[in-house]
Amino acid sequence: MNARSEPPSEPPPARPGPPSASGMSARPPLLRELLLTVGLFLVYKFGRRLATGHSEAALRNGHDVWELERALHLPGEGGVQSLLLHGDSLVHLANTYYAVVHFPATGAFLIWLFLRRPVHYVWARGVLAAVTAAALVLHLAFPLAPPRMLAATGLVDTARVYGPSVYGPPQTDTLSNQFAAMPSLHFGWALMVAVGLVVATRSRWRWLWLLHPLLTLLVIVGTANHFWLDAIVAAALLGAALAALRLPHQARRPPAMPTQRGKKGTADGVRAVDEELTGMPR
Repeated sequence: MNARSEPPSEPPPARPGPPSASGMSARPPLLRELLLTVGLFLVYKFGRRLATGHSEAALRNGHDVWELERALHLPGEGGVQSLLLHGDSLVHLANTYYAVVHFPATGAFLIWLFLRRPVHYVWARGVLAAVTAAALVLHLAFPLAPPRMLAATGLVDTARVYGPSVYGPPQTDTLSNQFAAMPSLHFGWALMVAVGLVVATRSRWRWLWLLHPLLTLLVIVGTANHFWLDAIVAAALLGAALAALRLPHQARRPPAMPTQRGKKGTADGVRAVDEELTGMPR
């Protein structure tokens, strides 16, 4: 058979490559994200500063929250603090956790998502921005002194007594607003970090990330920086943000690997996604 009579050869079928773990969505431009993050942070810090100078209202609201917790029969914050005060090392560790974990943990979470899970990153950034914006509104509308400032609580300002402390005297502290206790963004952000990592990973150990908000809750209450209600309100705001800003379908968990024979190509594709999400070969 001559060359003319030979049928044209067909290219071999392409092997299904691993779908992108980001759900085939483009990663946002890095420079834009940096400018957006810095801009949101500056707006938030400026907004918190607008809420300063309301010490009388903040102290009055603090007493009201304390009485409301007693009426609701919530456990006393002093029970957690008494556990920390059993040893200087433990209370110092709690103060250090409060001072140094909050921003770095959240930043590391967003950086990892940006690099490895772009769709999850866009979703998590949106949720954190929504929670923070709602918190800023509450800070402006409802200034609240932390329990460490209220004599009625009988709690110790552990950071001032044992160190380290991130706050100076409220009258001279120009870097932070200490009357913005409700909601607790320490807890709200920590809970979002745990939720985001549980959703974005497939490891059987991923549920251990929930220890981060649990430890944060015990620390913020035990160091007398927040009431229980501060954390409850933060969790409610996060729940509302998660309900409003749903994770896109393409970023959700892939279907289970087929078990029938003859579907090797589909199984390879699903296995590739699984390896990408877990970071472990299957």
